[in-house]
Amino acid sequence: MRTTVSCKITYSETDKCWYVEAPGFYDGVLTDGTSLDHAKEMASEAVSGLIETYLEHNMPFSIPPETDKPDYHAIRLDPSLSFALWLRSQRKARNMSLADVAEKMGIKYQVYQKLENPRKANPTLKTLCKIERIFGEQLLSL
Repeated sequence: MRTTVSCKITYSETDKCWYVEAPGFYDGVLTDGTSLDHAKEMASEAVSGLIETYLEHNMPFSIPPETDKPDYHAIRLDPSLSFALWLRSQRKARNMSLADVAEKMGIKYQVYQKLENPRKANPTLKTLCKIERIFGEQLLSL
């Protein structure tokens, strides 16, 4: 499950702040922070918000690959966004529709649709177990 995005974070002596760029996104992401931690927090909000917008409007997008270049930091995505992206990628990798997965899970289409929406997803343990069974992936280790 993809939980981070690489962002370039540099300090500006002139402006006395940390600038954040997330290159590779079509719309781009640019934000700043008063400290490195604040810049990372702002980057997480900006990148997560952009990806949520892409999902909400059913716009095509790709997440840039991770990099270990200097000045790049792994920025954590919101956990519900990471889950929604993972779930969507599993479904699409199997050429299944939302309705196909809902039927296999024995739930209504609208209920499954919410699972792929990072603003609405809040799966129960029973639901997570059904997802594991359908996609053959372990999510829980109890």
